Amino acid sequence: MPNDTSMPQAGSGNSVAFGIGLMSIAMLLIPLVDGAAKHLSADFSPLFISWARYAVASLFILPIAIARHGIHIFPAERLGSHFLRTLFLMAAMTLYFLAIARIPLATAVSAYFIGPIVATVLAIVWLGEQFTLRKAGALTLGFTGAMIILRPSGSIDPGIAMAMGSGIFFGCYMVVTRQASRASDPLKTLAFQCVVGALILLPQALYTWSIPAASVLPFFALMGFLSVLSHIFSITAFRYADASTLAPLVYLELVASAVVGYYIFGDLPGPHVWIGAAIIVVAGLLLLQRRSAI
Repeated sequence: MPNDTSMPQAGSGNSVAFGIGLMSIAMLLIPLVDGAAKHLSADFSPLFISWARYAVASLFILPIAIARHGIHIFPAERLGSHFLRTLFLMAAMTLYFLAIARIPLATAVSAYFIGPIVATVLAIVWLGEQFTLRKAGALTLGFTGAMIILRPSGSIDPGIAMAMGSGIFFGCYMVVTRQASRASDPLKTLAFQCVVGALILLPQALYTWSIPAASVLPFFALMGFLSVLSHIFSITAFRYADASTLAPLVYLELVASAVVGYYIFGDLPGPHVWIGAAIIVVAGLLLLQRRSAI
């Protein structure tokens, strides 16, 4: 599921293991959020669920932001960029929730992981970052893995196409975040993201409005609470370990999604998805290697 793990300033010191532990927990929590959303999609529109996720998350994050910053809970700088990155993230999340209502969680995550590959392309074109042989190899592998998952020679599964669309929007979000939000307080950025995101998604929620029964309210609460918790853990992790150490841990989400999907929903991706996912993971890890002039 779309999750902001790129807001940091990376720290280093004697507590790297603590940072790794926090990041691991954050990545293992995300599939539980997705599982709650998939469960709710049996009775509610994914458009309504995506709004509810951010509306409930806002209820949890606002008291924390107010306690720390008073009335100044939003970033004061580059509001246009923060709004744009929130738009990209909302689009990514909505498409992702539409996808997991149709396909296994692990399949959706596998397709969604095309995001970092897309971000690399956009960073070269938009931010003028250097194009290296390492990046060329990673992009080639990422595209190959995506094509294996998508299987364009046959009928394209709409759910997989939506998950890849989610990854594309998340790649756009990553680039805007890299460019615009480094100087912003992470808690203020998260508060802005949740509150403004809920407002952006309100029209689609009203269009598909359903009044939840009391029996499903705990699932909505769990979805919002675990979402905020995963954000806070991932943000805090970057204070104890640098990005190159923590970034590979995002692939724990794929493993956890497979476990949640199998034990709760009884579904597993087909062999072609695992092959494509493995290739995309290799491409992502290649991009995470320390840059060298090659």
